[in-house]
Amino acid sequence: MPHTVLGIDPGLRVTGYGAVRLADGALEPTLLEAGLIRLNAKVAIEARLKQLATDLDALLAELTPSVLVVEKLYAHYRHPRTAILMAHARGVILLCAEQRGIAVEHVPSTAVKKALTGYGHASKQQMQRAVASQLGLARPPSPADVADALAIALTWGRRIALNRLGR
Repeated sequence: MPHTVLGIDPGLRVTGYGAVRLADGALEPTLLEAGLIRLNAKVAIEARLKQLATDLDALLAELTPSVLVVEKLYAHYRHPRTAILMAHARGVILLCAEQRGIAVEHVPSTAVKKALTGYGHASKQQMQRAVASQLGLARPPSPADVADALAIALTWGRRIALNRLGR
């Protein structure tokens, strides 16, 4: 059965998304679509979360993914507020998927980086170049939020392919 995998890189200013398709019997996913959901940073967080829900719901309706994959939440000890704020966006994303009956998977950023570059702490630029290379793109996806979302989708699409092979 073919799969559409939607990777999401949550944010309160921009949320990156990347969709890949894994055809029956395929080992490598192919690019469907990628882009940004831009949120108005000048409005209250409540309004941004509502906009994120509206825009993401429209995207889910259009792409009808079989699975939505989102980066696991992590907190850096120097920036705990960032994790709390990102949790708001992530919560909206999870709710939208649940309301549409879309399976949700959570993957650590270090696992995505390692899967694409071989190094779990790759830089944004390394990730952008890896995504471009692996998808055969003429130039790296920009901004990094789009590349990150595509990397998440690629990683999960490949896991599905390996599971089909029984590995």
